[in-house]
Amino acid sequence: MPRYGLRMMRKSPRKVSGRREDGAATKAQILEAAGEVFAEKGFERTTGKEIAERAGTNSAAVNYYYGGIDGLYAEVLVEAHRRLVTYDTLRALADAPGEPADKLRMLIRMVVMTVTGPASWPLRVLSREILSPSPAFVVLKEREILPKKRVVTGLIGDILGLPHDHDAVARSVLSVVSPFVVMLVGDRAVLGQIFPGLASGPPAIEEIIAHYQRFAFGGLAAVAAELEGRKVA
Repeated sequence: MPRYGLRMMRKSPRKVSGRREDGAATKAQILEAAGEVFAEKGFERTTGKEIAERAGTNSAAVNYYYGGIDGLYAEVLVEAHRRLVTYDTLRALADAPGEPADKLRMLIRMVVMTVTGPASWPLRVLSREILSPSPAFVVLKEREILPKKRVVTGLIGDILGLPHDHDAVARSVLSVVSPFVVMLVGDRAVLGQIFPGLASGPPAIEEIIAHYQRFAFGGLAAVAAELEGRKVA
């Protein structure tokens, strides 16, 4: 049975009398340390004591700032997803002047650059959560995934000339996003042994970006052609 409780998740941190109000740095240190430990060991094998020691504080601080290790893990997932790409970045890209196709090319570039960058704790934490979702996934979904999904479906819907909630748009988004998920959860050393062309380095990364862009737009063109064919028929 997972030790994560949704009831605990909603629990507000308890106020501690006499605690100084300059704890933003401590809170950030705890989050960063927690991300590192969760990335190394996973949620189930991590303790609040380990995190506190890594952060240079005490276990009571985990409860004070995050309501316990469960709430802390949920915040780590949210922060990890923000570091992959923020909602504000997506929104600004979608609202900027220009063609939807150019915006999608830019988005693909941004995500590839992040996923192929240093194997930081946000990438490893998200990889673990994708492979073995915890009850905290509901927090990640509501706060990060669904708002960002709405922006991306709107962008691809504009390219296809369809509403954002059209089934063809959903399938297309899944196809565009899937390669990033594979790169996120796949072991880089293993992928590099099987596909040497996926080795790191600026030239290889530029090839990956161009390849994903070609496949994305090739697929979208095929979807658009099929939909147009149905109209004619």
